[in-house]
Amino acid sequence: MKRTLLVLGIVLALGAVIAAGLGFGGSPDPRPASSTLPPATATVTRQTLVDTQTESGELGYGDTVTVNGKLSGTVTSLPAKGSIVDRGKAVYHVDNLPVVLLYGTLPAYRALTTGLEGADVKQFEQNLAALGYKGFTVDDEYTAATATAVKKWQGDLGLDKTGTVEPGRIVYATGQIRVDSHKVAVGDEARGALLTYTAQGRVVQVKLDSSDQRLAVKDAPVRVKLPDGKTVDGKIVDTSTTVEEQENQSTTKILVTVAADENAFEGLDQATLDVIFTASKRENVLTVPVAALLALPEGGYGVQLSDGRVVPVQTGLFAGGRVEITGVDEGVTVGMPS
Repeated sequence: MKRTLLVLGIVLALGAVIAAGLGFGGSPDPRPASSTLPPATATVTRQTLVDTQTESGELGYGDTVTVNGKLSGTVTSLPAKGSIVDRGKAVYHVDNLPVVLLYGTLPAYRALTTGLEGADVKQFEQNLAALGYKGFTVDDEYTAATATAVKKWQGDLGLDKTGTVEPGRIVYATGQIRVDSHKVAVGDEARGALLTYTAQGRVVQVKLDSSDQRLAVKDAPVRVKLPDGKTVDGKIVDTSTTVEEQENQSTTKILVTVAADENAFEGLDQATLDVIFTASKRENVLTVPVAALLALPEGGYGVQLSDGRVVPVQTGLFAGGRVEITGVDEGVTVGMPS
């Protein structure tokens, strides 16, 4: 009887060993923690994420502005197309007397004479001072001292020294101008549209869909991609809304004007260039590669830690192959599922 029990015990023990070897019965030993991660891993790092959007634009001189003559007389000279006119120089001549470019945003709408006050007076006096004339205070009052300086300015231009500034004697622009086209010829009457001009420097103009209005932020930095693949820094200098008519349908566009270093456009005439806008930016946030995210059965995303656990995370901005996350600490190693 004892021998029978001994043999039975040996058989049962051997069967248990075989069953274990074939994978039946009890749980296998746990794998080492390092073997629970995929072959590729990544580290949770803190950085700034920038999401960009690239749009095509046209290189040129921007919008044209029309100069309308206000003096009676005959056009006796016009500047050459493409020429640059600076502050204090003649935009054109009427009866051989100059109509002068000054800088400012207010139009010349009235004669300036002693006793007047206003923003237009100050704008004119700022220009007079910038041209080197002295002896008066730059403010919004047109005084006798201002009139004395004006007489000196008029004499230098070959004008009658009246001390009063005719409104048609000045063309105001925000800076240097580039003559774009002539609307009249020498010998024509000096009234109405005489010529058009653009800004002196070339710009890139981009037409954005109205849904991308968030990109059109004045003074925002951008990057301009040149034909050789290089990029240069640029800045949005103007935005406006335009309406385009196509097949009896009106489409609203956002016209964005971008300026960059003029030297960057050397050798380029009219060209199509890419402008890289910053759509979103998140500074000093925790990030992982997008490939580290795992879709969770209950919804949302998680990451796998080095001990094999999958922990849920909250995602933020996706940019450049990385994603902003919260729910894990900086420096943690996570898996990169294949």
